[in-house]
Formats: sequence, structure tokens, C-alpha cells
Amino acid sequence: MAGIPIDFILFAVTLIGVALFHHHTLKVAVIGLAVITLFKLLFSPFAEGAGMTGFLDHVSHEWVLLTNLLGLLLGFALLSKHFEASKVPAWLPKLLPNDWKGGFVLLVMIFVLSSFLDNIAAALIGGTIAGVVFRRKVHLGYLAAIVAASNAGGSGSVVGDTTTTMMWIAGVSPLSVFEAYVAAGLAMVIFGIPASLQQHRYSPITREPPTGVHIHWARVFIVAAILVIAIVANVVVNVRFTELADSFPFIGAAVWVALLLCVPLRRPHWEELPGAFKGSIFLLSLVLAASMMPVHKLPDASWKVAMGLGFVSAVFDNIPLTALALKQGGYDWGFVAFAVGFGGSMIWFGSSAGVALSNQYPEAKSAVAWARCGWHVTVAYIIAYFVMVAVVGWHPDPSPRSSNVRPASLPMHDVRA
Repeated sequence: MAGIPIDFILFAVTLIGVALFHHHTLKVAVIGLAVITLFKLLFSPFAEGAGMTGFLDHVSHEWVLLTNLLGLLLGFALLSKHFEASKVPAWLPKLLPNDWKGGFVLLVMIFVLSSFLDNIAAALIGGTIAGVVFRRKVHLGYLAAIVAASNAGGSGSVVGDTTTTMMWIAGVSPLSVFEAYVAAGLAMVIFGIPASLQQHRYSPITREPPTGVHIHWARVFIVAAILVIAIVANVVVNVRFTELADSFPFIGAAVWVALLLCVPLRRPHWEELPGAFKGSIFLLSLVLAASMMPVHKLPDASWKVAMGLGFVSAVFDNIPLTALALKQGGYDWGFVAFAVGFGGSMIWFGSSAGVALSNQYPEAKSAVAWARCGWHVTVAYIIAYFVMVAVVGWHPDPSPRSSNVRPASLPMHDVRA
């Protein structure tokens, strides 16, 4: 391990601990953060400087990302309970095919939702529907597919993922990003069919809704209002006020403003917050720990390096990875969009959608079981990427692009806003 900074070794040990001790993930993540922070304070300066001053400066740069992520995770946890209480999931089986294809159609719905919606919301809505139509018996491979569908759906849309929005702001053509759907759509089929067959064998879809079920339209309105406000805030901030985007957690705040304004209509399930908060602290600990890693440059651009970014995105945040790629130039942005957008699906804690869904389904918090049961996600990434190379071809953009995200900080995965 000569030449490898101790910072990386400590972070790797933390990730291994999370993977091995899946019943104690929160403790492992918090302890890992504490050890890394102490090491940086004593022996390895932060990008902003040494000691406590450097640490405080670092946190001041990361607080918007962390607060935004916390607001989205908690807010969408309450939104998913509003959606479940609306009884819409109980009626959806009437619209789904009555065999394994029903599970596949649900994954496609999540994919489409995520093309214009936050991936946390898309995954939680999908998980809520799956819990109802499969009678709470959801196969771990299908849970991995829900996360993969939510991440793949936004990879080709400049409003579907923070990373693709960054590319758009930096001057990349939306058509260049749209190419990612060649790989994302194929990946959807490759992982979606095996996952749906897994689920059908494990617990077939319930075709008929329970008797006496009535849709609660007030809760449907609340869900729609929150989603619309989140989408509008995302587009307005990232398109019209890009210079302010890193100064305040606008998207998370917008979700909570919408939630609180709707309290007079229906009371949220506040009792969901403690569990969601624990899951959020787990992810925030990994985000902050990873942001301290000394990464300042990517290898020279090639389709092989871009493919590697997808695997790196399973443990590191795709936002600063994208910022580094934009700064260096020489990448084909459709390939980068697919790689960094989809890559985090390969591990349950590799994306915010995976962590959010694991709060709904705690059995998902096993990296080994996730990789074993969700094998089709990794296979889909590899096959779809190579097909994209063969069909679309690597057409690099040689010009470096500007980005308002600090590449020196490298937090964990995907805060889809």
C-alpha cells in the first residue's frame, strides 16, 4: 500500500466495515468519520488549510450539500407515507400486467418518473408501490432494480440529475447528454427482466385491490404539490440563478416548505422521521468523510476512464467527479452522464436513492447480499456501456468546461436535485 495516502486507507476501512457489519452501519459510518476527521486535524491538512480552521472552512463549503441531502431524505420519507396513505398504490395493480411483466412495468414507471423527478422520490414512490402490490415481500434483487431504475432514468436528462444539470450549465448540449439513454434504456431491460422474474418467483403481484379501498385525493394533492414545487425549484435555481445554487439548500428547503404548507390538509406521519434521520446521518457521515479525501485530478480522458467513473461512483459522489471531468475536458458527456448516474446502483449505499430505500426495507443494508441478489445491475452497466461504445462511439469534447462545484471536495454519491 506504499504511496496510498492514509486518508484513503481509513475511508476504505470504513466502507469495508459498512459492508461487513450491516447491522451496525450507522455506528461504523460515524466512527469512521470521527477517525478520519481526527487524523486530518492532527496529521493531514484539509484542502482549505490545516487544523480546526481548515476543518471549519471545509464544513462551511459542504454545508449546502449536506443540508440539501438531509432535507430531501427526510422530506421524501414523509412524502412516501403520504403517497401510501392516499391508497393510490393499492389501486395501481389494476393497471399492471398480472405476471412478471407487472414488476417490469413498475420499474419502467420509476425510470420515466426519474427523468424529471428527484431519484430519492422516484425510488421511494416505487418502493411504496412495490410494498403494496407484492404484499411487503419484495426481493432484494428487485429492490436493487428499483434503485437502478431511479438512477438510470435521470442519466440522460439535463433536468433529471444534478450531474447532467451541471453539464448543461457548463455549456454541454442537452443532445450530448441525451445519448446516455442509449445505455440507460438497454440497462433497464437487462436488469429489469431478471429482477422482475426474481420478484415473481418470490412473491407474485397482487392483481386486484382490496375491497373498500377509496383514494384520498387530499393526500394525492399533497404529493403532487410537493413534487411540482421541488421540480420548479430545481429548474429555476439551476437555470436562472446558477450563481446562488451553492449558497443555500434551495431544493431541500422547497420540499419542506411544501410539506409544512400542506399540514392543515393532512397530518404527515411524523413518526417516520426518527428512522429516516438515522439513515440520513449514516449517509451524511460517509458524504463528509469522503469529501475529505485528497482527490484533485482525474486520469486523462478516455472511454475506459469514463467507464471506471461508474464503478468509483458506487462509493464516491458523482457531483465532484463530474466537476473534475468538466474542468479537464476531453470526455464524451453522454458516456460520463450514464457512468456517474448509474454507477451508484451497484451498492446499496452508493446512492442517496439506495440509502432512502433501505430505510423502507432494512434488509437491503447488506452489501454482499445486494451484490449477490442484484448481480444483474452490475452486468447491465457493463454490457450497456460496451454497447454504447459500439453503437454511439466515443466522441470527446476537447474543451474544458466551467463548473461552480468545487472539485477539491469529493463527497459520496448523488444528491439528485
